[in-house]
Amino acid sequence: MIDLAKEYHVALPAWIDDELADVPAVLPGRDERMRLVHRLADRNWREGNGGPFAALVAERDTGRIVSVGVNVVLTSGVSSAHAEVVALGLAQTATGGWDLGGEGMPAHELVVNWRPCVQCYGATMWSGVRGLVVAGEGPELEEITTFDEGPLGADWAQQFEARGIEVVGDVLRDEALAVFRGYRKAVDCADGVVVYNARGGAE
Repeated sequence: MIDLAKEYHVALPAWIDDELADVPAVLPGRDERMRLVHRLADRNWREGNGGPFAALVAERDTGRIVSVGVNVVLTSGVSSAHAEVVALGLAQTATGGWDLGGEGMPAHELVVNWRPCVQCYGATMWSGVRGLVVAGEGPELEEITTFDEGPLGADWAQQFEARGIEVVGDVLRDEALAVFRGYRKAVDCADGVVVYNARGGAE
């Protein structure tokens, strides 16, 4: 008989409770939601969970926070455990189904501290969210952090829009870059943090 793993576990780190202790259940403004995302992203890499990335799912119109996610690749040992995937999966668990745009549900939006990588692009597109809010897009993320985000097409935002997913960009962009620069300083130290996909597609 083949002895196979039959499950894997991805969970938020324990420190999330401390970070959310003073956060209201409703954040009506997108700046407020993004500010929380930046706060979680900055702590995440400092705690050693994964990269400087965080996300949340909120009801678009009310601002009620449904879930948060941080990158837990290093602590979970699962390469797909990116912040967006974690936030979307926890939102789907909270709402009881795989479609966050299902009949009778409020419109949900994903808020993340940069344009999604190629993996999270697909995860977002198929999640049912009706909106994607990003701090920014462009080469700065890869240039600063040294992460390889994958070959995303130039029309990435238009492809979301064509599927009924509104894209809102440049929400607290400078704050996102500040988090990335803090991370890069740690990467450049002699005992720097792990950049877990730094091969950039090389053999």
